[in-house]
Amino acid sequence: MAIINRVFATACFLLFSAGSVHAGLPIQHWQTASGSEVYFVENHALPILDISVGFAAGSSHDSRDKAGLASLTQHMLMQGAAGMSDEEISRRLADIGAKLGGDVDPDRAGLSLRTLSSPRESTQALELLGKILQHPDFPEAVLEREKTRIISGLREAATQPESIADKAFNAALYGGHPYGVVEASEPETVAALKRNDLVDFYHAYYHADGAVIALIGDVSREGAAQIAESLSGGLPNGGKPVNMLPPVPFPEAGKEVRIPHPASQSHILLGYPGIKRGDADYFPLYVGNYILGGGGFVSRLTEEVREKRGLVYSVYSYFMPLAELGPFQIGLQTKREQADQSLKLVREVLEKFITGGPTEQELTAAKQNIIGGFPLRIDSNGKILEYLAVIGFYHLPLTYLDDFNGKVAKVTTAQIKDAFARRIKPDNMVTVVVGGESDK
Repeated sequence: MAIINRVFATACFLLFSAGSVHAGLPIQHWQTASGSEVYFVENHALPILDISVGFAAGSSHDSRDKAGLASLTQHMLMQGAAGMSDEEISRRLADIGAKLGGDVDPDRAGLSLRTLSSPRESTQALELLGKILQHPDFPEAVLEREKTRIISGLREAATQPESIADKAFNAALYGGHPYGVVEASEPETVAALKRNDLVDFYHAYYHADGAVIALIGDVSREGAAQIAESLSGGLPNGGKPVNMLPPVPFPEAGKEVRIPHPASQSHILLGYPGIKRGDADYFPLYVGNYILGGGGFVSRLTEEVREKRGLVYSVYSYFMPLAELGPFQIGLQTKREQADQSLKLVREVLEKFITGGPTEQELTAAKQNIIGGFPLRIDSNGKILEYLAVIGFYHLPLTYLDDFNGKVAKVTTAQIKDAFARRIKPDNMVTVVVGGESDK
């Protein structure tokens, strides 16, 4: 807890300190000799260094017959490299108290490292990260073991209403678009993946040119530059991968999918193509969605559907901006006998919000909550690191975090009403109900 409080205090200091070009978080940006983009925040409050290295290697680069390849490739980076086994990698990390992680989303994939900044620990940790990124072995025996584990998880997920709903929603919303492959992994597609598939994917997408290296912590600008060069220099250098994602098509008509399931609850998802990163409508939609369903117990959906009528266990809405149009989604869980009534009410609340917009009182409360809670969004180096990675990958302004509260404060009710009316078409939304009695 003491560490968290110290990081929080440091973040607040950085947020409000003066004397730098970017007064809130002085983000430094440059490019390595190999073409990687570097985003760095210097912070000596704690003897810790956080690093992430990301690539345009997300699941949208999978093909349907090899769905799951992007995720498996990223995962296998940590399962053997430069002749080291997965057990040896884990042991070396434990010996120096370092933590290695990673993530995959539709657009991005990569690894992250947290290490003590002292020379002994940081040198060993960074050497290990470099070997994992630059010389993955993709060992056959481990690959087969991990495929078996993943297949078991997929089979289990195929029985769970939440997973069934997610998969059906993604397919209904995106169809043949590459984002439609994100939830398309099946036991058969994973079982068919071979070591050469992972090697080819790695060489196609894990390039130095276009990689985004984010760093925050107890290191100087010179030290950060040396780290970035060492990580970037040994990566494949086949040229920057071209983003070939086509535009996301809008549904021409509404679509409803009902999937029977024995669960006592129905899981319902509604959605429509939302926004891209850097979209001009981002802040009106962000603030508006907080009022609609993103603000928890203070949102309209919760108030009307759960609190007043007790129809649902939970209800929410969100926008997930991506390189192309990410989803706008509303989700709810209710008793199966109340599914139709709940769905009808949710649609009514959404349509009323789109046609009428929020009230001034709702907008004032939302702004206070969002702005007041902003320090918690950057209260740890790990959270700031993810922002650095997002800013770098999507080419957002270096002042993005500095400008955030000001842009929220400027949003008007008219802007929210206009943005929702232009961007969300309730009659054309896709709807998935898992727990219904028949498939429509």
